[in-house]
Amino acid sequence: MGTWIAPSAVERELYEARSAGDWSAYLGALARAQLFLAQPRVQADADPDTVRFYPTPGNALVVHTAGMLPAPVPETVYESQSLGWFGKVWTPADPAFLAVNPGTPAEAYLTTTPADLARWRAQGEAVASHGLPEGKVHALFTGGPLHGPIAHGLAIGGHLAVTNGEFWNSLAYHGSGYHHERRRLHKGWGITDRPGWLATLEQLLNAGMVSPVWEYALRVRRVLASDFAGPVDIEHWRHAAEASLRRNAERSAEPQLTPDGVTLAQPRPTAEVEGEIAGVKRLIGRITRYEQRFRADGLLPEEGWVRSVEGWDHGRASQMARWGLGTRYGTLHEAERAVLRAGESARQTYRSWAEFSAGYVLGRCLHFDEEEFGEWYAGALDAHLTLTTDPASPWLNISWK
Repeated sequence: MGTWIAPSAVERELYEARSAGDWSAYLGALARAQLFLAQPRVQADADPDTVRFYPTPGNALVVHTAGMLPAPVPETVYESQSLGWFGKVWTPADPAFLAVNPGTPAEAYLTTTPADLARWRAQGEAVASHGLPEGKVHALFTGGPLHGPIAHGLAIGGHLAVTNGEFWNSLAYHGSGYHHERRRLHKGWGITDRPGWLATLEQLLNAGMVSPVWEYALRVRRVLASDFAGPVDIEHWRHAAEASLRRNAERSAEPQLTPDGVTLAQPRPTAEVEGEIAGVKRLIGRITRYEQRFRADGLLPEEGWVRSVEGWDHGRASQMARWGLGTRYGTLHEAERAVLRAGESARQTYRSWAEFSAGYVLGRCLHFDEEEFGEWYAGALDAHLTLTTDPASPWLNISWK
């Protein structure tokens, strides 16, 4: 390829097929890829269910593969389609050529005769899906940082990048297209505008979405482990948590001296305090059972335990920063700042990638799994094992500190 470095494995495969003159292989690689076409944002917002073709003066429709997309700008967005889709919707009135990554060593100008369109449809039907495969590590070799603080912050979102089949180091993020990303935020997070995105991102960056009760229980054990310099027995942990909760309840009932004088406080109802204590004891049992399973499955070492679940928010914050850019709710500068904050917060809480990952998985399981050890757990475990064993994983190539 001379001095040209393919941005990702997608473009490298296209280049190799083109260089060999193997157009069947080229079409096969293209059928497995996402093809992005530019749309004026004003038009996309006005008619979100329609994708329009805007031909070049040479009567070609330009599409790019994921690694060739430019940095997002406010006025232009990109929608993603498959080669099979183009084969189905193309009409005689449409452009004479489909220009794939024009101006690069992986380019191709594909003619659009009825026979060509039939081949596109056949190639599309021959693949199970298009886009980056889920459950694997994908990276940009150019156009995305591979080392340094920004790369570290992006790698904090590794769980979601692997699970969703995305480039882990894509800061200039387009995802699967403008409206796909908007639908994702609406369905998964209820976010439909910039204020909603900003508020959610800030909450995640401050670890404000994980339950304070979960974090309280784990904090009690951290203190005990520090005080006694070793593992903490579950009954010791439960007793310490109960004693702390009772002290807190007693203090809340004590008179408070304020600038306005002495303020009398009402004692909390006994049933409320006892219910809280019982709930925390159940939570400690639940955490302990998850950790036992984590050790058996390689998520924790033999004597390991989870320090904090704040990593679940840190990891989601790293991705939320990029999702906001893909939806144009945020800017590239805002995404970069948020990614750096997510990485710094994780480093302050955890001591290694493995510790961070265990905290992320426990938070996810406590929220979704309900000790079923079903898909929520299995998916997170698979992502953890991939990120801790794949030689291409950022976790094996970027120092935690």
